[in-house]
Parts: sequence; structure tokens; C-alpha cells
Amino acid sequence: MGERGLNILVAGGAGFIGSHLIDALLADGARVTCLDNLMTGRQANLDHLRRVSHFTFLEADLVDPLPRLPRFDRIFNLACAASPPHYQANPVHTMMTSVLGTNRLLERARADGARFLQASTSEVYGDPDVHPQQESYWGNVNPTGPRACYDEGKRAAESLVFDFERGHGTDVRVARIFNTYGPRMRADDGRVVSNVICQALAGADITIYGDGRQTRSFCYVSDLVAGLMRLMARDTLPGGPVNLGNPSELTIADLVTRVIHLTGTTSRVVKRPLPVDDPRRRKPDITRARDLLGWSPAVALGEGLEATIAWFANEVVPDGAIRMERLQDDVLAAE
Repeated sequence: MGERGLNILVAGGAGFIGSHLIDALLADGARVTCLDNLMTGRQANLDHLRRVSHFTFLEADLVDPLPRLPRFDRIFNLACAASPPHYQANPVHTMMTSVLGTNRLLERARADGARFLQASTSEVYGDPDVHPQQESYWGNVNPTGPRACYDEGKRAAESLVFDFERGHGTDVRVARIFNTYGPRMRADDGRVVSNVICQALAGADITIYGDGRQTRSFCYVSDLVAGLMRLMARDTLPGGPVNLGNPSELTIADLVTRVIHLTGTTSRVVKRPLPVDDPRRRKPDITRARDLLGWSPAVALGEGLEATIAWFANEVVPDGAIRMERLQDDVLAAE
């Protein structure tokens, strides 16, 4: 992707997606600095990089002034809790990370003359009235609900990014990331893929919220990282946000059926009330990503689920890290 020799900052790099992105950047020959407050990111995601000479980890919070840093050629901003139980646990911090933290990194990109990529989210579309979601759709977001700290924080961050482009000529890109899954997800993530897999592996009840007919589109993490790198590597401005996600749509009930088949679990399926403002449908229109980046997902859902299940089975369940009753209680308490 042409990153060899570049000095790159990845904020939020100890997280699920961020750590995979760092692996790809290092493999491409970049020098990478990871900045993370470890509120939701994990040092374990980076342990394999301890002896890599062109990798540096700094524990810091973007809500605070940035630590002393070298000059960067590229800045990826993936800093912000992304699952409802985590971002609702400290909603003010979530909002400030998106707004104040993004502003700090944009100022740094402006000073360094660095190219900047903001990891935004499909949550900017809220509970969409337009389906599939195109980048031109303005969304249907509840600005005062329990999800607003994340949804509106990301919308505000996008505004800042494009204000820097218009006002300062900063080289910016915005990726609207749809549901992504894969190894290194947290067992207590609170999102459907990790919940269902962990419940199935533990033999606990598998929880479906609502009637299970709500839909999502699941993108494997390696595909998502490839899209992020292509968006950053593009030499001309994309002219607005770009959806990155898998356009193959399925219901939550269908996902549960697939996981039950792949794990061979004897778990029961139980239904609970749908969380407030939970989107009914979610599917990206990726026409812009195809046209601008030549990008589309390559990993089939079955293949991705097998890899994710194997990771949870090997890394999480044997260590006793899952306590399903507590996990379910934590998820319910956050809704």
C-alpha cells in the first residue's frame, strides 16, 4: 500500500480494529506509534509487537493534552469506545473523546502536514429510514438518547474533520465503519457477534434482543483494515465520507442459527426486549468504496465466523475469562 518508511500514529491502536491495522502497517514497512488509554483497548493485543523496533506504544488519553510525539506522515484516529456497554459506561468521556480528541489530532495533523483518517461509524445513520445507507443520507439519530454520546460524538467529529479540510486545507478522509468482527474482539464487547459466540461456547442461553428480524451486515476485520489502508493511501481527496462494510445483509436470528451450527452448542435461544434506539436495519451502500478504492469485502461470513469462533475458543473460554451470567447482566445494565 505504499506506507514503507512513513511515520504513522494510530490512536486507539490497542483496540480490536486498531491492533489489526497496526499489524498491517508494520507489515507494509511503516514506523508506527500507538496511542491508547487502555479503557477498552488491551495491551494483550499488542504483546506480539514488544520486540519490534519500529513500533512504539504510549498510554495516553486524547481528552488530555497530547504527550510529546515525533512528526507524523499519517494519523489514523480510531480512539473511542465502540460498543454500547462501553461507550455508555462513561458517556461524557465518550463524547469528549470524539470531539476534543479528534480536534487535538487534527491540530497535530495540520502542524505536521500529515494525512488524517477519521474512523467514523454507521451509527451516524441512526435508525435509518433509507436502505441501504448511502453516504449522502443524513441519518435518523436521537440526539438525546442513551446512544447519543457515541452517535452524535462521531457526527460532530466528522464535522470537525471537514471543517479542517475547508478551513485549513488539511488532507482528510472519513471512513464510516459498519459492523466488524474477528479475532481480538472482547468477550464483554456487548455486540451481537461476540455475545452469541461466547454464549454458544459456554453453553449458556443465547440472547436475542427483540424478535431477531432486525438486520446487520458483518465485515471481517481483515477486509475492513484493507479498506482503511486503501482510503489512507489514496493520493487525491475522496470528497466526503466513504462507507466501509459488507453489503451482505442478514437477520440476527440467521446469525444465531449459523453460530449454533458452527459451534455445535446445545444452548437455548432466549429473547429479551430490544435496547433503546437499536437500529432496525443496517446495510452499507459501498458504491463509493468500489469506485474510489477498488475495494469490496473478500471474506465470506462462514469463513470469518469460523476464524472468530476458533479465536474465542482458544483465547478466552479456556482461561475462564467468560462469566456468562455476569456478561449478560453487564450488557442489560448498559442498555
